Amino acid sequence: MKKALFVFSGQGAQTVGMGADLRESSTAAAVVFENADSVLGWSVSDLCFNGPEDKLIESRYCQPAIYTMSSACVAAFHEKYPEIACAGTAGLSLGEFAALCSAGVFDFEEGLKLVAKRGELMDEACRETDGGMAVVLGGARQAIHEVCEECGVDIANHNAPGQIVISGERGKVANAVKLLKSKGLRKVVMLKVAGAYHSRLMSGAAKKFEGILADVELKVPSVPITQNFTGEFTKSPDEIRKNLVSQVSGSVLWENCVHTLVDTGILNIMEFGPGNVLTGLIKRTVSHVSTYNVNGSENLNALDI
Repeated sequence: MKKALFVFSGQGAQTVGMGADLRESSTAAAVVFENADSVLGWSVSDLCFNGPEDKLIESRYCQPAIYTMSSACVAAFHEKYPEIACAGTAGLSLGEFAALCSAGVFDFEEGLKLVAKRGELMDEACRETDGGMAVVLGGARQAIHEVCEECGVDIANHNAPGQIVISGERGKVANAVKLLKSKGLRKVVMLKVAGAYHSRLMSGAAKKFEGILADVELKVPSVPITQNFTGEFTKSPDEIRKNLVSQVSGSVLWENCVHTLVDTGILNIMEFGPGNVLTGLIKRTVSHVSTYNVNGSENLNALDI
């Protein structure tokens, strides 16, 4: 393998202990954690390694933690396999920032500052609203969209064929769940989340984040990057900026991102960051690809590439 597509985990994949083994086994990963602690002024490494779990769930802590851990995974991977180049990249929601860093749009430190501020703004929006989310497994996409429109909620994620996440005011999401079940969709489950991510309830956070991004220099990506809001490759720094803002309160078109990446002809996909959620979603979307996970030193050393 000489080239691979790089994809990055989103919020919800975090676990206490993530990255601790990489810090011990990889000099490059250890440097990432040290830099992150210095930039933030608090120990994100200690949070990743030791928790507590309830703190790690909060967006203002969770987002910089996942971004740091994912970046440490990439650093350890490049240290061990310097001959394998990134041929294209994408990340799920928060993961898009690690993808942009991997593509050279901004450096690790600048990305970390953005992610930390994004997490703070989203936590603030969660406190100001009573939001909820639910996952819908199976069912016709058009029918789900119609129910969401009727109930006044939004499509948060198109994750894979047969997996859609809806988001909005908690009561309205609960009504949508009941209506979907009445239409024969039995696999509809309310999620344990702090708010209504990727919905109109995040519009205030998106507007504030737009002001922050306006002062940040973004470079042209060095490799193709697919963004969540469009599901397509983006080259223009101005378009990247616009899509990052729109993504906060808009739908994540992950299924489209996967198809766009695979259309490059590269069929080896490396998932970086905690967990292996993206691997499962990718396999449900395009079964003919080869997927690999880097979420710790054990599977990094066991990679058959």
